[in-house]
Amino acid sequence: MDFLKKIRPVSAGALLGKLRFMQSHRHTDVESEIRRALQACRFAVLATQDGGQPHTSLMAITPLNGISQLLFATYRATLKYRNLTKDGRVALLIDGRKRTGSGSGREIVLTAHGIATELSHDEFSSAGEAHLMRHPDLKDFLASPDCALLTVAVSAWEVVAGTEDVVWHTAK
Repeated sequence: MDFLKKIRPVSAGALLGKLRFMQSHRHTDVESEIRRALQACRFAVLATQDGGQPHTSLMAITPLNGISQLLFATYRATLKYRNLTKDGRVALLIDGRKRTGSGSGREIVLTAHGIATELSHDEFSSAGEAHLMRHPDLKDFLASPDCALLTVAVSAWEVVAGTEDVVWHTAK
């Protein structure tokens, strides 16, 4: 328990100040880092909730419109789909470590925060083609009548390169 005496409590204000300092003193282009990680990573962990009970699912994702949208598919007869119909707020964790290629920048972990909505029947075709190009192994899954395609309108990205290297980036 002696080690606890060495730990200094940090106020939330101090942490926010540190985050703001890091945001304003970045030497890399955050949006380029996000794009690079999205290009290299095909999967994300989707977090939904119902009544305060979190639920996570590994999802195949496809970025759309730069970094402003993420696309994924699910069956309608799932807990995640049920959760999303009640509350579209989601977070998607994307592990960009050791996947961004040598010499391509820092290794980062991303969290996309946003709202998920199901695509209409008319939108399904073109978005489904984009998703199928990135994930050809999902052909039968996407052809199922129970399959729903959803997009996440990303409002913010949390970019983590280390314990004290956290940057928030607003999606455009």
